[in-house]
Amino acid sequence: MGQFKPGTSGNPNGRPKGAKNIKTEQIRTAYQKLTEDNLDNMSQWLHSIAADNPEKAMQLMINLSEFVIPKLARTEVTGNDGEDLFKNIKFEFGPDINDTENRIEE
Repeated sequence: MGQFKPGTSGNPNGRPKGAKNIKTEQIRTAYQKLTEDNLDNMSQWLHSIAADNPEKAMQLMINLSEFVIPKLARTEVTGNDGEDLFKNIKFEFGPDINDTENRIEE
């Protein structure tokens, strides 16, 4: 058994909300440095891969972009109490193709 009782360790309140994990920050910094130091190599590697498999090179570019351009979170737009804001909106794009009575034949 450990020397502390639950809630009485070094920080009983835990890490404050928004505080970053030190190890995670160190890993991110190291990865950023590795990437910055190898930008020229990465371009050469991508060119080499693209010569044989352009699709794989493009997928690698997409995967790498996630580290630079974060994915957007899905946002749902609703009214009060989750009400559908668009329930009374109607779009008309021309004549109804199913309306056989008013159809103009050419």
